[in-house]
Amino acid sequence: MPKWDCGPGKVKVAVLGAAGYVRQAVRAPGGERDDLLLSVKTVVAAMIAWMLTRQFLPPAVATFAPFTAMVTLQATLYRSLRDCVQYLVAISVGATLAATLAAVAGIHGWTFGLLTLVALWLGRVKRLGQHGTQVAVVGFFAFSSGAGRIGYIGHLAASVVIGALCGLVAHLALVPARHTRHRQEAAADLFTGMSRRVDSLADAFDGETPGRDQVRQWRQAWLSASGDCEALHRSIEAEEENGLLNPRQSVGGAAEALSRARDAVTVAQQCLDHLRSITRTLDYAIDSQELEKLPASFRSGLGALLRTVATAMEEMGRTSLTDPGRLSELIDEAADELDITQQGLLSGPQPQRAAPTLQGTLLTDAARLLAELRSDRPALRLR
Repeated sequence: MPKWDCGPGKVKVAVLGAAGYVRQAVRAPGGERDDLLLSVKTVVAAMIAWMLTRQFLPPAVATFAPFTAMVTLQATLYRSLRDCVQYLVAISVGATLAATLAAVAGIHGWTFGLLTLVALWLGRVKRLGQHGTQVAVVGFFAFSSGAGRIGYIGHLAASVVIGALCGLVAHLALVPARHTRHRQEAAADLFTGMSRRVDSLADAFDGETPGRDQVRQWRQAWLSASGDCEALHRSIEAEEENGLLNPRQSVGGAAEALSRARDAVTVAQQCLDHLRSITRTLDYAIDSQELEKLPASFRSGLGALLRTVATAMEEMGRTSLTDPGRLSELIDEAADELDITQQGLLSGPQPQRAAPTLQGTLLTDAARLLAELRSDRPALRLR
């Protein structure tokens, strides 16, 4: 038999974790508070729905009310209404199917099998979403417990309606908060962190040769930032959905602000691919000792280019509206530095052409990085 680890230490860690989660939810708005409020609303709505059905309807259908309240209470109003409609349609189809078969063919083993077959087929309709299985579930209840009787099905429908109303009332009584500003700040923090690390990366070329530990930290930072981009994309999409049908006011131009933030995160994600490539090349150059062979003029030119890129990223990461003129100047300045460095590689004296493959690889990655920053710049004007 499996051994369950339920020692005091595990319990203490779980309790402390739950307490910390609640403290964070109370302290500041965010995902923790949203989850806590949704849990509270779900408990209250399910409890009231169960009490009402127990008071006015037969006990056999009382379970459907709290379950419907739970289905109705989703993270956003739009998703709640969508899931509620899908669930009600699935239940209606299942109950109608069970009543029809019971009235026409009677209660038999083969009719139950036919009910199962048809319910599974109808449950695959895409418009029912994840609630397609409820066609069969409700059909089983109506066919077995209710024997297809109209009275039972009527009570079942009333129980479902009570649950749906309790869930919607609870949702509307405390509407989910809007987090447009938080998503903008998260996008800005992403660019600020990238800017700081790119500036540090510039020192690796224009200053002393970094150690392997420092290079590993950069590579880990780019990997972590890529994960942050994915998470931020999902949170922006969730906030866009949260804005649908939400009566709470948000910042002016919330839809445009979220669209800009989403596009900005996309550009940041693409930039990270090239930054990872530059860091991999730097790691190779340190291991092969080719970094020391690079001409001082090339290293200083590449370092200056990366510093300008870091400044441009910092400009993009402002929570206020980005100055397009300033951003254009920075990117053009970086492009000029790239051209000067490339010309030095092609036309300079023989000592400046040392490690040409390494120089060409680094310049190619830098050119691609600039191309990503230059593309769709209006989308990077975060407010």
